[in-house]
Amino acid sequence: MSINIYKEEKFETIKHLCEDDWELPSQMHELEKWLDKEGKNLPKGKYIADIGFEVRNDASGGGGVLSSKMIEILNKIGMEIYFSEYRNEK
Repeated sequence: MSINIYKEEKFETIKHLCEDDWELPSQMHELEKWLDKEGKNLPKGKYIADIGFEVRNDASGGGGVLSSKMIEILNKIGMEIYFSEYRNEK
């Protein structure tokens, strides 16, 4: 699972997003959509969204965006973002 969303205390899985998608820009887009649609309704707690990504071979700048809207929702529900970088073995 490229994005694993879970409760921090019990490692209880809430949602997996972007299975088989390891590119940070598209993952951030999908996470924002999920937060805006479902995640914002989570009760205040301690949550983690662990984003596993690979550095793109053709990367030359840019990347994922952590928007102010996402930051507001993350703060409201008590979610932290972990960025877990993996080596592309291709």
